[in-house]
Amino acid sequence: MSETNRSVTGATLDDVSKAIIARLQTDGRVAYSAIAREIGLSEAAVRQRVQRLLDSDVLQIVAVTDPAQVGFDRQAMIGVTVRGDMQPVQKALSELPEVAYVVLTAGRFDLLVEVVCVDDAHLLDLLTAQIRTIDGVTETETFVYLKLAKQRYDWGTR
Repeated sequence: MSETNRSVTGATLDDVSKAIIARLQTDGRVAYSAIAREIGLSEAAVRQRVQRLLDSDVLQIVAVTDPAQVGFDRQAMIGVTVRGDMQPVQKALSELPEVAYVVLTAGRFDLLVEVVCVDDAHLLDLLTAQIRTIDGVTETETFVYLKLAKQRYDWGTR
């Protein structure tokens, strides 16, 4: 591993923290004792580092599902064009339970919004009754997912 440290969202990641993150990205259920053996720390030290990463929002440990296999048959990416300040629109979108993530972008759209819905009727209602009624939203373009070909979270920390 390189000896460089990098500041990410105010947290400095040294090579040990990067190794812990990389290991958890391949298996979020791995025991702290196994990580400790692999990187040469005590189990308590690994536990403390993981807790600091969690507390600083550098790391989340979650179960990732295939939405279609748990009853959500419609996923889509929605490009949103906004009039004026994007922050209130981004905040309103972020509060919708169907929204998986919101990205502020430069380019054709001001925001990209990934949504997970039960079916097409649910998506239609979300678009017409909720997203398009948010003050400041001037246009949307919906990209319906036909198949989720790749969904990985093991890119490491580089």
